[in-house]
Amino acid sequence: MVLVLVAFAIVALIVPALTPVLGRRVFYVAALAPAAAAVLTVLQTDAALHGSVVERHRWVPQLDLEITLRMDALSWVLALVVSIVGALVLVYCASYFGRDEPGIGRFAGVLTAFAGSMFGLVLADDVIVLFVLWEATTVFSYLLIGHDADKRASRAAAMQALVVTTAGGLAMLAGLVMLSVTAGTTSLSGIIAAPPTGPIVTVSVVLVLLGALTKSAIVPFHFWLPAAMAAPTPVSAYLHAAAMVKAGIYLVARLAPAFALLDGWRETITVLGVLGMLIGGYRALRQTDLKLLLAYGTVAQLGFLVLAAGWGAPAVALGGVALLVAHAAFKSTLFLVVGAIDHTTGTRDLGRLSGLGRKAPWLAVVAALALVSMAGIPPTIGFVAKEAVLTGFTESLHGPDAGWAWFALVGVTLGSVLTVAYSLRFFWGAFARKPDVAQTAPHALHGLGVVPSILALTGLALGLLTPVVAHGIEPAATAASLPGEEVPHLALWHGLEPALGISAVTLVGGLALFALRRPVEALQHQLAGFPSASGTYRHLMRGLDRFATGLTAGVQRGSLPYYLTVILSVFVAGALANLVLGGPWEFHVRFSDSWGQIPVVIVMSVGAIAVLTAKTRFAAAVLVGVTGYGMSVLFVLHGAVDLALTQLVVETVTLIAFVLVLRRLPRASRRRTRAGSASSVRSSRGSPASRWRSSSSSPPRRAPPTRSGRTCPRSRARSGTASTS
Repeated sequence: MVLVLVAFAIVALIVPALTPVLGRRVFYVAALAPAAAAVLTVLQTDAALHGSVVERHRWVPQLDLEITLRMDALSWVLALVVSIVGALVLVYCASYFGRDEPGIGRFAGVLTAFAGSMFGLVLADDVIVLFVLWEATTVFSYLLIGHDADKRASRAAAMQALVVTTAGGLAMLAGLVMLSVTAGTTSLSGIIAAPPTGPIVTVSVVLVLLGALTKSAIVPFHFWLPAAMAAPTPVSAYLHAAAMVKAGIYLVARLAPAFALLDGWRETITVLGVLGMLIGGYRALRQTDLKLLLAYGTVAQLGFLVLAAGWGAPAVALGGVALLVAHAAFKSTLFLVVGAIDHTTGTRDLGRLSGLGRKAPWLAVVAALALVSMAGIPPTIGFVAKEAVLTGFTESLHGPDAGWAWFALVGVTLGSVLTVAYSLRFFWGAFARKPDVAQTAPHALHGLGVVPSILALTGLALGLLTPVVAHGIEPAATAASLPGEEVPHLALWHGLEPALGISAVTLVGGLALFALRRPVEALQHQLAGFPSASGTYRHLMRGLDRFATGLTAGVQRGSLPYYLTVILSVFVAGALANLVLGGPWEFHVRFSDSWGQIPVVIVMSVGAIAVLTAKTRFAAAVLVGVTGYGMSVLFVLHGAVDLALTQLVVETVTLIAFVLVLRRLPRASRRRTRAGSASSVRSSRGSPASRWRSSSSSPPRRAPPTRSGRTCPRSRARSGTASTS
């Protein structure tokens, strides 16, 4: 596994160098890295599903840190999703980008590096390694979202995603450190196997959960995901459907067996998950840009995912893992379909598209297969996953958390109604014929339909082959559910059960909501003035900018005495606070450790006092050096020869720097002679020292020009001598 990560790094580094030679075909080379990762994952299937594959490599022995990679059933599923979808998206890029696309090599390298970071993240078993890879995905996603650096929207979206996910990542780092210290190990599997308890653990888990929720764009941190649609479509298809947003879902599923019964865990997961489904579905119904429609639909699906993955009950976890796979298949398909539509028609606006289904029938079929899976209609894997989740919540209605199970079941039902409605809106907007809109004349797809077709057919095949898929999904669900409970079997048909009736209700409700789209759009238009999460973020950032500007103006005054006063005040205040609040303390005062210290201290004291009365800056610099050299002698008397040598070097270099600077400054520290004032001002113009020198009224002395109009060297020499005198 480590070799595969090294291969990702090597390919990411060489791809930009190969781009001038291969052009767009360099994406095929980049696809080799995730393809190799997929092959390795498939070869480890038996060992991962019936135990785990562990690799350990010493990293920082002094801190007892090691790079530990562990592939069990849950990480096996995520590794397959990340590697297979990553390879297909890179292949798609070869047809998506034009021959003259700027920065194509850098884009291919960064996307490959992101895929490697995500692959390592789902395998990391050490929390420190996990966090490092977690932040690596954040940095690479920032570069990918801001690929079109000339566009202001791309830069703003990249910065917004970076700020939100980095803030959550820092909170997660604090939580992981507290959790590992409390548990006595940095091993993630060790923490889950023997979870610690206590108030500090609750705080730690909340902080880790905060990082996961920001990464997965869960309400109220969801606003960065629709803004990130400014990125190229392959970025949206991979990062925001199959990879980056799944990192938070994976971490929630990984921690659920240990902390699902912790106070506040299920309540937080349930409320935020249901709100994400409802808010994302509601906002998707009012979008006219197909890509934004899918973005808000992704927010809704991520709410569904975090609810299912974090609930902890085996039946719900089974549906959560299946939904994770299904979402990667159908949502990446739809994003790539939008990319194909945009390339062939030049627009993503559903108000300008008409009759595309007749002109591109196969693309319409591919989109329909993905939409059927997203809406949860048989026989797709999306239907299998939704049925499993609904079955799990109906079984939880008789458990200790029946109230929250009811809330989750109603929320999932309403969210599924919205999902059906915006799925129909997508298909109608992209492919239906609209009487009042001119017919769309698309260009040739040029290979853009191949990868979406593979992914769409995969979603259908996974549903039809549910008994085979269950061999991988069920062990993963066991790793994501509370211990001691048996995971049910995953099946395409459960019979006439309540879950099937709820699915029928969601289908009918979604059809009705789509049929009433005109009055629904009118109602949404009237409610458009309500506060939004993105607006709140902008207000917070503007307030932070104003606060930072005011603080900087108040602190950075350009006055050296003021800076020194602040530094000294903070130092004294900190020392006094430590003495007062540090508890009982005692003073141990000794006159000296040896008689040799006395003359050294006397010389240092005389030098320090003499600095205050020095008439020239050069004398002041030398006297300051006396105190430094005296300190090195004290170090020698205490046996710290290494510190003494360091002090000697520092003082010598500082003194030399002072002398070099003082050559360009006037000789007197309090006043300057008339002869040197004008030349000093001229020689030190623009330097910080000129701000605190006194001005001179004497006119500058000009050197006599030569015949050619240039200053003669002898005059320049006299001028320089006067300047430094």
